[in-house]
Amino acid sequence: MIDLGGNSRQSFAAMRGVLDGKLAGASSADCTAISAELFTVVFALNSAVGLRRACTDPSRDSASKAVLINDLFGKSVSRKVLDLLIEAVALRWSNSIDFASAFEQLAIEAEATAANQENEIDRLQNELFDFAGILAENQDLRRTLGAQMGSVEGKAELIRSLVAGKVAPSTLRLLTYLVNDLAGRNIDHVLEVYVQAVAARRNRLIVLVRSRSALSAAQAEKLTSLMADQVGQPVHLNFEIDPSVIGGVSVRFADELVDGTISTRLSEAGRALAV
Repeated sequence: MIDLGGNSRQSFAAMRGVLDGKLAGASSADCTAISAELFTVVFALNSAVGLRRACTDPSRDSASKAVLINDLFGKSVSRKVLDLLIEAVALRWSNSIDFASAFEQLAIEAEATAANQENEIDRLQNELFDFAGILAENQDLRRTLGAQMGSVEGKAELIRSLVAGKVAPSTLRLLTYLVNDLAGRNIDHVLEVYVQAVAARRNRLIVLVRSRSALSAAQAEKLTSLMADQVGQPVHLNFEIDPSVIGGVSVRFADELVDGTISTRLSEAGRALAV
C-alpha cells in the first residue's frame, strides 16, 4: 500500500470506494480502458508540478478545480474518469505528490480488476514479482529500463520483446506503463508499488467466510455467486472453521460484515431486552 499522510489517506480511501463503484459490473475491456485513462492522468500529474498543486491547493474552491479538470481532461477521458477526478480534487490532500500517487494506485487497481475478470489476478501479481527477479539478475536490463531518459517507445518495445506472449495481457500493459513513467523514482521501488497495488486490489476481492463446519461444494458455489453479483466482480472465498459459531455463517468483505450466525442474533436480542 502506498504511504500517504493523514488527509491523503482518508481521501484515498474515499476514492477507492468511488473506483469500486465505477468498476462494479464492468467488463475486462472496460476496466482496462478506465486504467489507461487513469494512467493518462497520472502521466500528466507527474510531468506538471503546477497541475498537481492546482488540484490540491486548499485555498481554491472545488468549483474552480472542477472547471480546471474539465478544461484539461474533458475531451480526453471518459465521464467515469472525469467524475473520479472531480471528486478527488474536492477532497483534502496532505501534499500534491500524494495526489499523483493515489491516482497511480487507482490506475493499477483498475487494470488488476481487468485481470480479475479474466481470473488472472494471481498470475498478474506473480508475474510482476517475477519480473523484479529478472531485473535483479540482469543489471544491464535494469539500467536500460530504469533510465530516466530514453525513448518511451524504445522501452515499450523492449518490454514487448521480453514478455509478450509469455505473460498475462494485464502484466504486459502494467510493465509498459511502469517503465515509461518512473517520475524520477528507482525502478525497483516503482515495481514494488505496482506489486503492492495489485495485492491491495486482490485483498479487496477476498471474502472471509466463518462457519462452525465446512460448507458443501454447492453452498460455497452459491455463496460465491451471490457475492460476485453483489460486488459486480469475481470474488475469492477464504473459509475459516470456528467452533464458536452457532448456526449460519459470518461473511466479511472489505470493510463490510454480514453476520448471519445464531450467536450474533442472540447477542443482539439480549442487548435489545436490556435497553
